[in-house]
Amino acid sequence: MTTTTESPLARHTQAEVDSQPEVWHRVVDAAQSLSAALPQPGANVLGVGCGTSYYILDSYAHLRQRLGQGRTRASIATELDDADPYDVAVLLSRSGTTSDLVRLARELSERMTTVALTGTPGSPITEVTHRHVLLDFADERSVVQTRFATSALTLLRASAGDEVAALPAQAAAALGEPPVADPADYDHLVFLGTGWSRGLADEAALKCREAARLWTESYATLEYRHGPIACAGPRSLVWSLAPLPADVVDAIAATGATLRVAAADPQVELVRVHRLAIAYARARGLECDTPEHLSRAVVVE
Repeated sequence: MTTTTESPLARHTQAEVDSQPEVWHRVVDAAQSLSAALPQPGANVLGVGCGTSYYILDSYAHLRQRLGQGRTRASIATELDDADPYDVAVLLSRSGTTSDLVRLARELSERMTTVALTGTPGSPITEVTHRHVLLDFADERSVVQTRFATSALTLLRASAGDEVAALPAQAAAALGEPPVADPADYDHLVFLGTGWSRGLADEAALKCREAARLWTESYATLEYRHGPIACAGPRSLVWSLAPLPADVVDAIAATGATLRVAAADPQVELVRVHRLAIAYARARGLECDTPEHLSRAVVVE
């Protein structure tokens, strides 16, 4: 197994990944008060974000609807084409400065109640929304989002009535394990998910692309056999965040790929993905605190 703990690369990212149990504890402890500004049961909800924020909201939307809390949909800020009425729009932005989201927040505030969930106090998005929830204790120095996104999801899950009290201890256990794989063994990663874990599969793949420039893909579980499996082989790690049907397991085995099926909560499994992404970045000599071509927020004049 490749040893990377002494590398100076990804110093901030590593610290932020390791802090997730503690930060999630803070969210769990404050969930009741923090959730007061978030959508209540029965409300029709639209979640809007970009990149990681969209994937987290997609997960929330599927979970909230599954839990019977009300109609919930997530959309990429630049792709929203839904004229249906919603009671509340939740806009997720770590920096609160993303131009596409701030612009849309201003428009949506004329049609429905808007709530900004952000890590930065006094940011532009808080000036154009009706309410805001601040998770400044979960904010990050690294460009690559880890603990802010998972902390926001912890809060959103709690607000939808999901059980989150055990998540911090489960994350701590995940951090105490060896990494899932050795970066020397695989150059192709595929993440699978279904229902609320599908958004987290997309987020897992994004983390590995951002942090380590890896060839990563993500698919809905039963879509994987409809073409994408053609790229699988002995250098592939196929990582499912949800249980798999036997026929999918057999099909993946036939490719020679290595299969991992998560036994833990999909959000906790994402912590394991964070660790592997950092391991790949270090093995490749990449700095995932400040990856090339990426910035903390996309701001367009």
